[in-house]
Amino acid sequence: MAVVLLGAVLHAVWNTLVRGAADKFLDTVLMLSGAGILTAVLLPVLPLPATESWPYLAASVLIHVVYFALVALAYHGAELSFAYPVMRGSAPVLSALAVVLLLNETPTPGGWLGILLVSGGVLLLATDAWRSGKLRKGPTLLALANAGVIAVYTLVDGQGARLSGHAFSYTGWMFLLTAVLLFGLALALQGRRVIHHARHGWQRGLLGGASTLASYGLALWAMTQAPIALVAALRETSVVFAVIMAAFFLAEPVTRLRAVSIVTVAAGALAIKIF
Repeated sequence: MAVVLLGAVLHAVWNTLVRGAADKFLDTVLMLSGAGILTAVLLPVLPLPATESWPYLAASVLIHVVYFALVALAYHGAELSFAYPVMRGSAPVLSALAVVLLLNETPTPGGWLGILLVSGGVLLLATDAWRSGKLRKGPTLLALANAGVIAVYTLVDGQGARLSGHAFSYTGWMFLLTAVLLFGLALALQGRRVIHHARHGWQRGLLGGASTLASYGLALWAMTQAPIALVAALRETSVVFAVIMAAFFLAEPVTRLRAVSIVTVAAGALAIKIF
């Protein structure tokens, strides 16, 4: 539980960095490239993932390119404290249903309660945007689409990490290959702007890259030790940290409804731990 919560904090950090960026797509590319550079340094001392996990790894790379692109697009038109909860709050229930149907891994009743509380709590945050009149159709649809992508990569990577024999090696190869592919796409689309952006923002890229790499590596390791659905739900406590960071660093308000949602998420995390 401690490992997943640490990963949740780190996940909120890199999302806050992307939301606060002037060019969200290029900063997403920059942070993923930072993660790729860090993994290139670490991979020589790690074993190769088992061959049984390679099909999952290949699928994960393609899925994550879509995921990171949708993250950048969603943050173009919505606050962090709206888009992030919609993306992350819808995903745990979808992930839980998927592992039940495809992996025959069923949470306990208490686990289901925790999943529903976490998801309900983070979706309350999105409701606050609707009440304040800031709800926009485009960003909402992008965030919901990314929730589906999150559920898919959670299932793929949860199984892939288990088959790999080494969750951190699997994570490293996934980030390195995804970074190469996304950086190549960015170069093809925006050319020299990508290089210019990297020269002036490489420190932010390394910070965000380290955060996203460590966050996901810790989550995948946890999925080798505990049920995928519960880890996926507990990881979404990152929305609590994201709301706090949005308030302090992006000047987004923490309303009464948002405070209620934080308590609901905390109750869900506690239910997951107890049951």
